[in-house]
Amino acid sequence: MTYGWDIRARVQFEGDAHVQEDACGFAGDTAWVIDGATTLLEPLGLPAASDPQWLAQTLSVLLAQSLPVPEGFSGVRGRLASALAAVDALGADLAGEERVRFPSAAVSVLQLNDDGVAVASLADCRVVVRLQDGSTELVMAQDADAAVDAAVVEAQGTAAPLVDPADRLELLKQDRARRNSPGNLWVARREVEAAAHAQVVQLGRPVLVVLATDGAWRAVDLGLVAGPAEFAERVSTPLGALELMVELRREQERIGEVADDATVLALAPASTVS
Repeated sequence: MTYGWDIRARVQFEGDAHVQEDACGFAGDTAWVIDGATTLLEPLGLPAASDPQWLAQTLSVLLAQSLPVPEGFSGVRGRLASALAAVDALGADLAGEERVRFPSAAVSVLQLNDDGVAVASLADCRVVVRLQDGSTELVMAQDADAAVDAAVVEAQGTAAPLVDPADRLELLKQDRARRNSPGNLWVARREVEAAAHAQVVQLGRPVLVVLATDGAWRAVDLGLVAGPAEFAERVSTPLGALELMVELRREQERIGEVADDATVLALAPASTVS
């Protein structure tokens, strides 16, 4: 069987603090969303408006290609691993052996298969899947800043944001430097082995999938929609997606929140397969 996607909506809004560092796309049986991590360590000066933008755009191009799959990987993990291997090869030319300062990203990759759809996720992009039985599933691997937030709560004994912003920034930098190492957060960077640490979920046959970066998911966090099912319904058409993202930006302006890049990609399985 050959599977593919039909697009329902694709909307990207640039954030307030930096250039667009999200990417998304689909090709053949595969779809993806990428959220580049804002640079906190000394940048490398990769050939783009920012290092995270270079990674997001490059990884998106590579995920669209049929590349050799590294040994030990298959399926949706294999698609992710092959793209990361290609990023590593490009990174060797541009940054030598540097890994800690190399840009990283949250990523979710979907692949249609005979059983339905498989989702591989690193960090905190969201994937909402509406299944043929009418149920809705939300897939997210891990909040990218969960370890820092937990450390702050442990240190001050409360979840309230009492920590000095400079101290939190230092914690974020330390957390960033520890990524893609045992016991720490795994993200899309240069390491092929990150694909082995991705959360993989196999779901049944979908009628709609929505891929979103955490900047777009703020619409749920801020209560503009009630949850994953309503979010997917609102963004399942171009007009609906645009309206919700504009509503989000207005709410963020009202509360004085710095807006992150926001990306939404809504897809349905192609109506014709062979």
